[in-house]
Amino acid sequence: MKKLLVLAVCLIGYISDSSAQSNKEDIDIIQSVYGKDKKTLVEAYMAIPQAKTTAFWKLYDEYEDKRKALGRKKIAILEQYAENYDKLDNAKALQLAQSAISNNMEMDKLHATYLQKFGTVVGGKDAAKLFQLENYLNTMIKMELLDHIPFIGELDKTKIKN
Repeated sequence: MKKLLVLAVCLIGYISDSSAQSNKEDIDIIQSVYGKDKKTLVEAYMAIPQAKTTAFWKLYDEYEDKRKALGRKKIAILEQYAENYDKLDNAKALQLAQSAISNNMEMDKLHATYLQKFGTVVGGKDAAKLFQLENYLNTMIKMELLDHIPFIGELDKTKIKN
């Protein structure tokens, strides 16, 4: 399973500019590797007992709606960074960094809230299993994004003539 997930993440590098990465593209990447959507991937990984599937998927859809909303905010922050990269001043740099930190904190809070909710529905072990998968996917995608986003001042260094 991990090897297939790594392959999915590797394919991110072949997608257009990382600042244009979106939740839809995340799903498209997973679909291209697995021929499935993320929900199907989660279903195969989790193996939720039939008696709990209705409650699990209702909660999962609720969680995904909130996660995707935070993902859209993250994309907006990345787009602002890309738009302002050449003219980034101290104030804008701090504002963007604070926005990114706030977004990460909101995502962590969402995960903590839904870990408890999923624990109630499917038990602690399966809830932890779900968030282990979520963390793995998010970390791999984040690593790929970070690999394609220039550090502040990085592009300026390439303009310096020797």
